[in-house]
Amino acid sequence: MPVDLALYQPDIANNTGTLIRLGACLGTTIHLIHPTGFPFSPRALARAGLDYVDHAAVQEHVSWTVFNAWRQDQKRRLVLLTTKAETSAYAVDYGPDDILMVGRESAGVPDAVAEACDVLVRIPMREGMRSINVALAATLVLGEARRQTGGFAGLR
Repeated sequence: MPVDLALYQPDIANNTGTLIRLGACLGTTIHLIHPTGFPFSPRALARAGLDYVDHAAVQEHVSWTVFNAWRQDQKRRLVLLTTKAETSAYAVDYGPDDILMVGRESAGVPDAVAEACDVLVRIPMREGMRSINVALAATLVLGEARRQTGGFAGLR
């Protein structure tokens, strides 16, 4: 089972499309946790996702509660990328059953959602910088998690 990526109530269609395209290229399942801040449709994702959306594995969850119950039932560890974490994303040992999650571009995740996560990580940045674009942040950490778990084996 490869590392998956969850998008918590994304606000920006272009970032969502970019991450779905990444999922298609790497064979990573994308979990989309509703509601989104835009009408979720192939048309809304077309600009960033291009024709890759048809090749992606996207699992939609109607709410955080439904997603969290599903992932607990599946015994999947949830790793939240957040600027509020103290632990570097590069100091964590990832497992193939992990799901990496990014929050809303405008607000991250509520405290209750963060508290439900198993691990909170941050990307080390220069002092005074607020955050990295959510699609770029997810790409950086997903790459590290897949590297650690052999997730690039079989890809060309």
